[in-house]
Amino acid sequence: MQGKGVIKFFAILLAVVCLYQLSFTWVANKVENNAKEYAKGNTEKEKAYLDSMSTQPVYPLLGHTYQYCLDRELALGLDLKGGMNVTMQISLRELVQSLANNNQDPAFKQALVEAEKNAVTTQKDYITLFVDAYEKISPNGKLASIFANSNNQDHLKYNASNSEVETYLKDQATVAVQQSYTVLHTRIDQFGVTQPNIQLQKSTNRILIELPGVKEPDRVRKLLSGSAKLEFYQTYDNTEIFGLLNNINSVLAAKSKSADTTKAKTAEAAPKSAKDSANSLLAKLKNNTSKDSSSLNNKAQLAAQNPLFSVMAPMYGQDANGQGQPYPGPMVGRVAQKDTAKVNGYLRSAEVKAIIPQNLKFLWSVKPVENSKVFELYAIKLAGAQNGPVLTGDVINDARSDVDPTKGGYEVIMNMNSQGAQKWKNITAEASAGANKRAIAIVLDDNVYSAPTVQNEISGGVSSISGNFKVEDTKDLANVLKAGRLPAPARIIGEEVVGPSLGQEAINAGLLSCVLGLVVILIFMIAYYNRAGTVAVVAVLVNVFFLMGVLVSIRAVLTLPGIAGIILILGVAVDANVLVYERVREELGLGKSIRIAIADGFKHALPSILDANISTFLTGLILFIFGSGPIQGFATTLMIGIITTLFCSLLISRLIFEFMLEKGWDIKFSNPWSSHTFKNANYGFVKNRFKFYAFSGIFIIAGLISMFTQGFNYGVDFGGGRTYIVKFPNKVNTEQVHDAIDATLGRGTEVKTYGQDKISINTNYLITDNTPGADEKVQAALISSLNSKPATAITAANILSHQKVEATIANEVKSSAKWTIIIAIIVISAYILIRFRKWQFSLGAMIATAHDSLLVLSFFSLFKDVLPFSLDIDQAFIAALLTVIGYSINDTVVVFDRIREFLDLHHAKTDDPKEVINHAINNTLSRTIITALTVVMILVVLFAFGGDVIRGFSFALLIGVIFGTYSSICVATPVIIDFGKKDLK
Repeated sequence: MQGKGVIKFFAILLAVVCLYQLSFTWVANKVENNAKEYAKGNTEKEKAYLDSMSTQPVYPLLGHTYQYCLDRELALGLDLKGGMNVTMQISLRELVQSLANNNQDPAFKQALVEAEKNAVTTQKDYITLFVDAYEKISPNGKLASIFANSNNQDHLKYNASNSEVETYLKDQATVAVQQSYTVLHTRIDQFGVTQPNIQLQKSTNRILIELPGVKEPDRVRKLLSGSAKLEFYQTYDNTEIFGLLNNINSVLAAKSKSADTTKAKTAEAAPKSAKDSANSLLAKLKNNTSKDSSSLNNKAQLAAQNPLFSVMAPMYGQDANGQGQPYPGPMVGRVAQKDTAKVNGYLRSAEVKAIIPQNLKFLWSVKPVENSKVFELYAIKLAGAQNGPVLTGDVINDARSDVDPTKGGYEVIMNMNSQGAQKWKNITAEASAGANKRAIAIVLDDNVYSAPTVQNEISGGVSSISGNFKVEDTKDLANVLKAGRLPAPARIIGEEVVGPSLGQEAINAGLLSCVLGLVVILIFMIAYYNRAGTVAVVAVLVNVFFLMGVLVSIRAVLTLPGIAGIILILGVAVDANVLVYERVREELGLGKSIRIAIADGFKHALPSILDANISTFLTGLILFIFGSGPIQGFATTLMIGIITTLFCSLLISRLIFEFMLEKGWDIKFSNPWSSHTFKNANYGFVKNRFKFYAFSGIFIIAGLISMFTQGFNYGVDFGGGRTYIVKFPNKVNTEQVHDAIDATLGRGTEVKTYGQDKISINTNYLITDNTPGADEKVQAALISSLNSKPATAITAANILSHQKVEATIANEVKSSAKWTIIIAIIVISAYILIRFRKWQFSLGAMIATAHDSLLVLSFFSLFKDVLPFSLDIDQAFIAALLTVIGYSINDTVVVFDRIREFLDLHHAKTDDPKEVINHAINNTLSRTIITALTVVMILVVLFAFGGDVIRGFSFALLIGVIFGTYSSICVATPVIIDFGKKDLK
């Protein structure tokens, strides 16, 4: 074997990198376990502990902080960790209405309604549908008369054509979607979710949001659904506010003193002046931090004497003469994220509110200070009789990121309309008057996004906002400034909430199925292939290690379908080893030495392994491109697993065999009972092909009839509606649940068993109600109706998860699934055509993949109400179907490779092609059956122990693998004969 040194070096390097990447998960879990042990069930104490550790070095030797490790640990999907998954769509109808200044033209209003109605049944974007509808309703109508005005004259002329208006509207829609993404991203950052995932889908005007670990879905809905509120405020200077902060600190100290008389006796008197207070506090903080961290008494005394300043660092320092003084500017203090709630509590207390002026309020910065978890507190000055902002965001015409021509940095150029420009001139004139320049705070949803100091009066409505900005900061700020001008609210059209208990069940089931799958492979491979089987097991274990290391290094999210992908990769890895081992056994049968047989076995098996794995990889790639969420997670795992499988099966296994040969170990590739399995097999597959055609045809026709008559059981992501997973305190059956809920939710509600002790309820009740409280109404109605019967009574805690999908998403998912399957079949068939250079092989592959898809679909329709578990058609099912296609092609390609080899090398052209092909099928029968058997055993483990969430998914894979193995032998290859009789000769 050439290049052993390079392979060893690369394998060791990859192992070290994977070990390093996986170590972050171990360190982060260790800190979290320490937090649980410290908190003893108190979630607040646990959160406080983790917050306090976020900036502390916890990684031995390298000194990485907990936050650094947390950002690099293995991320778990919602189905494993629990949390909330939200799909939001930007309301382009409201955007169009806003751009038209709510024009009352009848044709315009009717076109809006028609566009929204058609959006449910077509894949066209809303703007195109609106323009088409308007031109149909009013053939001679001019859209420019509705949309062109003085505010957008730079972008749209009064004589613009309808197509130009359409382009303008699409541009504004793109801007609105990006703005909404920025606003939502900002809100989610404030929510404090660990490892949130936010994806913008510009093609559908949708934003996908994953919030792991969220336990307050109602709060999330309110947080995400509100329209952006952009405001401009005058500010106080810190020099004006510091005395007030000191008084607040004294009031809180006095309150603490009176509440605890014991501590009051030992506490020192608070300093009288603001200056003395700050100097005393700074000195104590300095002394306290220089002492041993275990001196809790000093910290407690400091907190009692200075409740506010012990958690908030005031903006106070020393001048050139060493004299203490407050820093100028609108910022009054900095607070660690974990203490912001405490500061809010102090500021809301009755004693403190009594001394805060009516025209003053404190607001937090929207983001923490860079590379920290420290937020800034600003002093905002309220204006006018309403005690509000001096200006609102609706006066902004445009904002853009630009390069500062004088300083060379980045800036934001902001343009206001004529009304706003006049007000802005007066506001900036007042702020820039005198020696002490004032700042104007830009506030989004009551959080300070920026507070630039005004240097001069700004007239004309064009302003430059500069500072220590990165280009990303200016783009975000520009989007925020435009958010007030284009009100296009984001509406929740789909959501899924998974409770932590269901997530833990999924983790346990996934781990159990993985371990059992490994054990099954270990036992079978050793039992069948003797000592060579142990090499395969080692290669599989190394493969899983590399796979997990790569997943962590690329920040992939592990989902339950991802775990299923790992288990499936075990089967794929075994398949590569089986191909090699069967080849080695053939070479040994020809009388070759063990060393030469191993070398030739790897050599001759290589084309089949590459073809088979590339075709499966293409399936995963198509899944990744067209899938979303968990399906992409499954596809990512599958593709990475195929790459690591090739490395381990072809190189690591070979290295182990080379080592064993050098040591002179006895290497056996079979046990006595397995040495002659399928040897000299001579089944008449080709001769009986018409019987196979008849069986497949009858099954598919029956399935098609069933599809058109009784259809499928659609999952919520295909049919729309809401699905609830409920764990009842008492054992109930589906009829009892139907009896309780049908009167309220309607007979159309589907009730299915979900494992041994749970029920799945799918309902369309109020699915068209888009008001903010619709989700709460449906859940309340469900609980109320279930509580009408004593046997089915539950509380909100019994609802382990729920999912909502609107019809627009469901229709798109169905359409996407259909095209994904078609594209997969075409792409794989094209690959087969390129590799085998005969259209008959490509046709055989195409018919086999279509055949497998139809068989699985037929099975799911024919037996949808027969089997004791649900056979739902959903996104997971599509992933399973595409995986079956990949597996089937994998199997088919191996047989094709042997047919090509026999036709080209081993048989004269005068031989009967039927006999040659039948011999090739029988020659690969051992590999085909052994591979199918190992994969089936793994899928049986996954089906039995993988959990309720992926039971339908694993069952689809199971029957698909059986059908795929059958089609590779009995359908794909006979097609080559019937369509290529002349070419084959």
